[in-house]
Amino acid sequence: MDILMEMAKDMGEALQQDDRYVALQMAQSKADEDQALQELIGEFNLKRMALMTEENKDDKDQKKLQELDEQLRETYARVMANESMQAYNAARQAMDTLLSNINRILALSAQGEDPRTLEAEHSCGGNCGSCGGCH
Repeated sequence: MDILMEMAKDMGEALQQDDRYVALQMAQSKADEDQALQELIGEFNLKRMALMTEENKDDKDQKKLQELDEQLRETYARVMANESMQAYNAARQAMDTLLSNINRILALSAQGEDPRTLEAEHSCGGNCGSCGGCH
């Protein structure tokens, strides 16, 4: 088998041992088991379907569309305020950042860059409280 494919499999195994992967799996399980969150997600999906149904009508009721849109936004805000969802989103972001950095190193290496000199890319969200990138 191709040595690069074997190395990719080894990297996949190492990824599954990484703290960010473990944290994401734990956060996913907690979110799945959070009954209040699951009910909010169900409510959100029902409201989204109601909004889509109203939008597809030939005789749209603009007032009803606005009400449904406001209800959808309010429910979304409640979903996103849920502690389990916030933990999941933080863990997902950490994993996405890791994967993005891995992909960046591989892509730049394929373009001839020296992989040993490539640094992880830091993106600034404006809140320095949890950042270790700029300074």
